[in-house]
Amino acid sequence: MSKRLEGKVAVITGAASGIGAATAQRFKDEGCLLVLADIQSELGLDFAKQLGDHVYFEACDVSIETDVERVVNRAILEFGKLDIMFNNAGIVGAKGPIDLTPADEWRATTDILINGVFYGVKHAAAIMKKQRSGSIINMSSVAGVMGGLAPHAYTTAKHAVVGLTTSASAELCTHNIRVNAIAPFSMATPMVADAHLKNHLATDEVEKTLAANSPLPGRAGTALDVANAALWLGSDESGYTSGLTLTTDAGVTTGSMVRRPNYEDYVPMQREAGSQGL
Repeated sequence: MSKRLEGKVAVITGAASGIGAATAQRFKDEGCLLVLADIQSELGLDFAKQLGDHVYFEACDVSIETDVERVVNRAILEFGKLDIMFNNAGIVGAKGPIDLTPADEWRATTDILINGVFYGVKHAAAIMKKQRSGSIINMSSVAGVMGGLAPHAYTTAKHAVVGLTTSASAELCTHNIRVNAIAPFSMATPMVADAHLKNHLATDEVEKTLAANSPLPGRAGTALDVANAALWLGSDESGYTSGLTLTTDAGVTTGSMVRRPNYEDYVPMQREAGSQGL
């Protein structure tokens, strides 16, 4: 049986840890050729070596356009094409009440979370239009489709990623390029562990906390859940899917809750002014 990404070439930003690393491993297992990018140079280089042959690492700050362009060009230099661009790099960013949010922290956050994705889409599209093929995957969040779940700058940026995804998909479809987004809930990753427990190494502990508060009893979301979503969107299996924001959230965005409404016991229908029954 052939591997799902056999011979395909992918660039993954934010690939040194968390969701990016899990996706890189998943893609590699499915036969993908990889260029990994991250601001964490030492960690990224070590991880690329660990993955083995046909994996390259480029230091990259996604808020700098020339860095992102260089990463995309590295894929062309090494492999001669680019099939998948996963714009995954991100941070939590500016936190706190909106009236106390420093403007420079707001700009730094959106520079990474919005501009970093824009640069990835832009430079991947330039290559993929010539090829007349490709899959671009952008990292959004459930905070990108609803409010009240994350800080203001993060929420704003992730909404923007959804907008960019739909806009770019509408343009690039005529070039046989698909553009989709993934919107995870809180997953058991170093970034979430740092946000919840002030310790980016406490992923096992934060997984237990998330599992206890999940709509799916005892089941936390993990980096592998997002990696599997990215695998599907990057593969030919999703070849007729574009403009989608795919949630990995245990149904949170549908209103699923830890303590669900009681639908098990029959009661007569409720009508106007407190009247019940037919």
